[in-house]
Amino acid sequence: MSGFSTARLKMVDGQVRTNDVTDRRVLDAMLTVPREAFVPAARQALAYLDLDLDVSVGDAKRFLIKPALTGKLLQAAEIGEGDNVLVVGCATGYLAALAAKLAGQVTATECDSALAAKAKDALSGFANVTCKAAACTEGDASAAPYDVIILNGATEVTPEGLLEQLREGGRLLGVSAQSKPPRAMIVTRTHGEFGHRALFDAAAPVLPGLERTASFVF
Repeated sequence: MSGFSTARLKMVDGQVRTNDVTDRRVLDAMLTVPREAFVPAARQALAYLDLDLDVSVGDAKRFLIKPALTGKLLQAAEIGEGDNVLVVGCATGYLAALAAKLAGQVTATECDSALAAKAKDALSGFANVTCKAAACTEGDASAAPYDVIILNGATEVTPEGLLEQLREGGRLLGVSAQSKPPRAMIVTRTHGEFGHRALFDAAAPVLPGLERTASFVF
């Protein structure tokens, strides 16, 4: 077994399973998708550590969120084999690759165009993934409505534009940094209304464009 394969197994056993991720499909996806393939060569040694991994190519900081949080969000999303999924702020595409193992179709968006190009390359082996450069607030209306939308990070605002791209019964998952402490949330669309439910305490880097606007103070 190669060093990366061993590290992947240790990541799943030591970080993901121990955080109550029991969904066999999610665990299998995390055991088979090589996380190091989505990490710049100079940082591949860090690919399986329990951290938000910096994969930036320019000045804007972009991350792959922690493996445990990734697994917990995917489990809570309950992605079905025929589901249409949107991954927002995909960075280099790792979360989109995992979703592709679970869903029928995946659209991945990334606001940094250089990073979006890297994600497209890294995801080229996944026939059911489309990767596009787009602002995190925009999503991709052309492939909507979605059964599941997952944020690869946190938001400090309510992502209204993304919620409108959910189909009836669809759900959006991510970390809400509007609350203290921040929490992973699921928002479900039912009869045109949106129900919010906190899942567990979690922290993640805030996605570009989903920051709270600074209010003017005298």
